[in-house]
Amino acid sequence: MDLRQVFLNNVAQTSDFPLALEFVKAEGVYLIDKNERKFVDLISGIAVSNMGHCHPDVVEAIQHQAGQYLHQMVYGEYLQSPQIQLAQSLVETLSAYSTTKGLKINNVYFVNSGTEAVEGAMKLAKRFTGRQEIVSCYKAYHGSTHGALSLGDEAFKRNFRPLLPGIRKIEREYFPDLEIITKATAAVVFEPVGGESGVRPTSQKYLEALRARCNETGTLLIFDEVQSCFGRTGPFWAFERYNVVPDILLAAKGMGGGMPIGAFMAPQEIMSVFKDKPILGHITTFGGHPVSCAASLATLKAWRKEISPDEVERKGQRFKDKLVHAKIKAVRGSGLMLAAEFENFDFLKKVIDRTIENGVITDWFLYCDNAMRIAPPLIITDQQIDFACKVILAAIEA
Repeated sequence: MDLRQVFLNNVAQTSDFPLALEFVKAEGVYLIDKNERKFVDLISGIAVSNMGHCHPDVVEAIQHQAGQYLHQMVYGEYLQSPQIQLAQSLVETLSAYSTTKGLKINNVYFVNSGTEAVEGAMKLAKRFTGRQEIVSCYKAYHGSTHGALSLGDEAFKRNFRPLLPGIRKIEREYFPDLEIITKATAAVVFEPVGGESGVRPTSQKYLEALRARCNETGTLLIFDEVQSCFGRTGPFWAFERYNVVPDILLAAKGMGGGMPIGAFMAPQEIMSVFKDKPILGHITTFGGHPVSCAASLATLKAWRKEISPDEVERKGQRFKDKLVHAKIKAVRGSGLMLAAEFENFDFLKKVIDRTIENGVITDWFLYCDNAMRIAPPLIITDQQIDFACKVILAAIEA
C-alpha cells in the first residue's frame, strides 16, 4: 500500500473528505511536496507558523534543547530554564499594561494546547470566584475536550452531551446580552478577534462595555488569544489595539513556532488557588515541555527582531486591496488574520480546491463556512501576497 492508503486505513479521520496532501518539507511560507513543488501556506497550519515554517532560530533552539534534556518531572516541580525564561519573557510583553491599565498578570501556567489553556482557565476562574457559571459567545470555538466544547455552539456539541452545566451564551456585539453576566458568573471567555466565526474584530465600545460589566459583577474576563497571539493581528496581543485588559489571558497556536504548547496567564493572587483545596489543583505531565518552551522563546525573540506590527497591518491591507471581485462580498479582519467572504460554501469549496491545485493552501472556518481563511506566516512578502491573490482570483474565474 502507498502512504495515502495507509493514512486512510490507520490514521483516525474526522471527515469523509480529508485533503490527504503530502508534503515532505516546509520552509518559510512554503510547503514542499515530494516532487519539490512549492505551495504557499496561506493558513500557517491554522495560525501556528507565525514566523514561517522551520525558522532557523527556532530549529536551532529545538536542537540545542533536545541535546540538554527532554523531560524531567511534571510541570511546576523542578527549575527548568526554558520554562522560566519563557514565562519571564511573556510577562514582559504585558509590562506596559501593568503601569497604564493596571494589568496584574505575572504568572504563566504552561500546557500543551489551546484547548488545555481553556480548560485550565475555566477551572481557575471557578476555584477563585467560588462560582460555577461561565459565559461564552455564540459561534465561538474554544476547543474540543468536554469542558472547552461546552463553551461552543450546539451543532458541534449536541451529540456529546452531557457536558458542563452552567454555560450561558451571549451574542457578540449585542449590548443587551451583557445583562446575562451576573454575580453568579465566574468568567466570560471572549476572543478580542473572533476566530472560527470568520474573523470578527470587536468594536472598542463593546469591549469596554464588556470589561465594565465584568468589573460590576466581580466576573473574571478571560481573553482567548489562542489564534490571535504572537503578532497575528499586528501587535503581539490582539487586546493591545483596544487598551482593554483581561484578568486571565490564553495563548497557543503561533506561540510555539510549530511545536505544541499553550498557556493560561493570570495574577499570582488568582493562580495561587491551585495550591490547596486540593493541593496540586491543576497538573500536567508534558505541559511546559522544555523543547516546546525553547521553541516558543526563540519564536518570541524572532518576532521582536524581525516583525513590525505596522508591516503586518500593511500586508493585511494589501490582501484587502488585491482581493477585489464581484464574488467576494468582503475581506475583513486585523493584520494577517483575515477572512474573505463568499456567497455560500459550495462555491467557496470549489474556489479552495482550485486554489490548492494551483499552489496556494487555504480553507474555511468552523462557524463560517462561506469564508476563506487567510492567515499566512507574518514573514510573507509582497510578491508572495500578490501571487496568492492572483491564484485566488483565477480560481474564482475558473
